[in-house]
Amino acid sequence: MNKENLLKKYAIKYLSKFDSSKKNLERILKNKIKRLNNLEKKEKYFLYNNIKKIIDDLETNKFINDKNYAESKLRLYAMIGKSKNYIINYLIMKGIEKTIIEEIFENYESNNPDWEIESIKIFIRKKNINFNDETKTEKNFSKLSRAGFNYNLIKKLYK
Repeated sequence: MNKENLLKKYAIKYLSKFDSSKKNLERILKNKIKRLNNLEKKEKYFLYNNIKKIIDDLETNKFINDKNYAESKLRLYAMIGKSKNYIINYLIMKGIEKTIIEEIFENYESNNPDWEIESIKIFIRKKNINFNDETKTEKNFSKLSRAGFNYNLIKKLYK
């Protein structure tokens, strides 16, 4: 079995365990090639050039889909109390295109218009933030804003 097939097999094995974006899988495969010590420079160069082909093949066979990945991460992070800014930054870091991010947020917000309020309530519950204590109001506001929540949303919830 040649090295390209081994790399493809590794990618499929990785995707069977973890959901990933194309950009993240590319990073994983590059790291795998770097760790292969028994290859010459020419072989490594050949494998680096074939990463794009492998990812395109996996995308064609529906092993990998950036839109599905982004939607699942959005649902997960909204459910565990993360802010919109946090989710957007996470998806950008994973290499998801901004057009896909905007599209999934439009769809999600049309189906769940109050998801940010629910998310901030979950965050408040998890972090034991008490708005009844007047001495810690500023501290609570700053903790929520550092987590990426909108100031107007925090203020709306506080009243």
